[in-house]
Amino acid sequence: MASIKATVAVLTLLSACLLITNASGHHGCCRSYMTARIPFLKIKGYSVQTITETCHIHAIIFHTKKGKACMNPALNWVMQYIHRLGNKAQMVHNKTSKTQQ
Repeated sequence: MASIKATVAVLTLLSACLLITNASGHHGCCRSYMTARIPFLKIKGYSVQTITETCHIHAIIFHTKKGKACMNPALNWVMQYIHRLGNKAQMVHNKTSKTQQ
């Protein structure tokens, strides 16, 4: 039962990220990827960019205090960061669920 809740929580988070990214329109599009690796501790969150009429590449957008960083989702370390962020979100969900019962 807990794994179903976790899956739903992660899918909801990803869906929200997709909606926010797609709503940002042309001005928020990543047009190329950064090549430098960002330290994980600097990342505050992320969003997902899919290909649309105005956004021509798939990208993971890491959000930091200094702004956004467009990364290639094909890179293993990028997807490892996404997994780690998902685990952090799940921990927060679990703690919040316990306190509200």
